[in-house]
Amino acid sequence: MIKQKLDESDILLETIIEGMREVKGKDITILDLKNIETAVCKYFVICSGTSNTHVSSVSDNVRKFVAKEMQEKPWNTEGQSTSEWILLDYSDIVVHVFQEKTRAFYTLEDLWGDAEIRTFENI
Repeated sequence: MIKQKLDESDILLETIIEGMREVKGKDITILDLKNIETAVCKYFVICSGTSNTHVSSVSDNVRKFVAKEMQEKPWNTEGQSTSEWILLDYSDIVVHVFQEKTRAFYTLEDLWGDAEIRTFENI
């Protein structure tokens, strides 16, 4: 078996997912955009929270976990005032934490039909 070397983006991706899972982020989905020429980043990571408080908790934990494990901070953060949809921009990876109804409305997964999509079971 050939072991593929992880680059920094892949390590960041794993760290983000671990931060989401730690506070029970739901329906975690990765859109791999690396092979899409017009994509603005390498990955979209999308997950849901059950309430404004849960969405805030997931995004806060991702931010804290990534800062602790990798000494990285998001370049930009959007949506914290309403917690319907919080976006954390880590340049190569854009994290979207949605309330379930907001995620269903925007269906980001459908916008990137060419992306390789991976999903994780809820724990």
